[in-house]
Formats: sequence, structure tokens, C-alpha cells
Amino acid sequence: MGAKTAMLVYADGDVAAGLEGAAEFADEAGAAELLGLLWPPARIRPDGEEPWELGDAVFPPQGRACALSTPEVDVLCDQALMLDRPSQLPAHLVDASMGRTLYLHAMHSVVDWFAFAVWRDGTLVRSLSLSPDDGILEDMGERLAFEEPFWAGEHPAGGDYALPFHPLELGEHALSEFFGFNIEGADDGGPSAGRLDPWAVELFGFQVG
Repeated sequence: MGAKTAMLVYADGDVAAGLEGAAEFADEAGAAELLGLLWPPARIRPDGEEPWELGDAVFPPQGRACALSTPEVDVLCDQALMLDRPSQLPAHLVDASMGRTLYLHAMHSVVDWFAFAVWRDGTLVRSLSLSPDDGILEDMGERLAFEEPFWAGEHPAGGDYALPFHPLELGEHALSEFFGFNIEGADDGGPSAGRLDPWAVELFGFQVG
């Protein structure tokens, strides 16, 4: 497993369905305005490159960010979103989700760390963060249905692994559950195992400095 993500997604309904029609509504100005939730507008400038495919945009390099704003789904990707405790997401980012569902998804394959959180209408309903080195960093709210088989021992990591399951495997399930696509196992330029092809959706890239 080698996937990394750093994503914040605001949605009015099904994320995959919203992203499938994103190209019709997407524009760079709207993406820059959305990114202004995370950084002062004076620090944001277009990167001058072709749009980023979602499969790559989920984890932009340091000093870069990717964004997409549509009537149904808004997506922010930035390493600044990799919070050990997702419940501590700054309040203004949560407040911007009133009336919508907000998802945070972050994972880093180097340390087998995965974290996610879900807010509905501004209220946190679930947050989890864990890695084999640090154990469970945060575990708030009731477990979601797709998590239960992992906690029940149906996806054992094997050997002397420090957790009952591999965090990145749960992370891939969360990607599919929340957004309808997967990263690990999806070929660059080809469809993923999910409902949405992450290389068929484009985000705008920005430099932040």
C-alpha cells in the first residue's frame, strides 16, 4: 500500500455523482475562492500548469494545493489538512459546511497512518485517527458501518502488527464509501475499482506561499 491523501470535501449529496459532472461547473476562480477558506487569498496563486487529475491531486506536494468547487461538491487537497486529531479542524472550516456533509480524509503510507472525520450540518459525528506506532490517537462518535468488519477482526493485518487491521486498508474502504473511488490498485490513466475514475476528474492547482 502506497497511497497518501490530504482531503477536505464538502458535499450536498453523493460525492461521486457530483464529481462526475464537475467539469461543467468548475472554474479556477471558484476553486481559488474555496481555497481561501484554508489560506489568506494574498498567498494563493495559480500554479500555471494543466489541471491536476484527482488521483494525483489528493496529495499535492508541500507549498501546493488543489481545489475544485461545484454546486454539489467542493474539494480541497492540501497537506495542511493532515491532522492527528481530525476533530480539531479549525472551526471556520467546519462552519462553512452548515447544511452539508463534511469529510476529512488523510493517510500517509510511510507510517501507516490514517485519519478521517465526518460532520453533518456542522456537527461532528465520527472521527478516527490511528497508526501502528502511535496507536489510536482519536476515536470519537459511533463507528460507521463500513468500519465494523475491521474492528470485528475480519481484516486482520497479520503477524505481530500493532493494530487489529491495517489503517491504509481501512483508508481505502473509506475512500470508496465516501467518494466512490480508490487510489491503491487503480492504474494511472485507467479506471479504479470504485464507481468513479479518479483520473477522469480534474482539479485546479495552486501555489501557496
